[in-house]
This record gives sequence, structure tokens and C-alpha cells, in this order.
Amino acid sequence: MAYSQINTKGQQYYLHMKDVTLKGGRLQRIYFFARDVRADAVDAMPSGYVSVENPRTGLLVLKKG
Repeated sequence: MAYSQINTKGQQYYLHMKDVTLKGGRLQRIYFFARDVRADAVDAMPSGYVSVENPRTGLLVLKKG
């Protein structure tokens, strides 16, 4: 089951992870929230991260904390 969180506007978001290759060839893992469950959804919040909500849009993002 994908990790989910509801923002203050009552919208449910699901956490996803993706490994991307940067221009210099370095591999980096990114985390993002989406309103639907996709194949790259994760089951738990990664350790060392906290979710923060953008007060204007209600979009959830992860920050190292």
C-alpha cells in the first residue's frame, strides 16, 4: 500500500520515488507526491525526511529534516 497523506484542503496525495540521471551522468533519487497511485509509489516515508505543505497551493513536498 502506498504511503498517503491528506493536505489541509482535504486532498489525498501519494508518495513516489524515481531515480533520475542528471546532465553530468550522476544518478539521483527524487521523491514526489501525486494525487494518484503509480508504479513507482513507496510504502513508507524515507527516514530523515519530513513532509511540508505549500500554504498557497496545498501541494506536499519532502524536505530533509
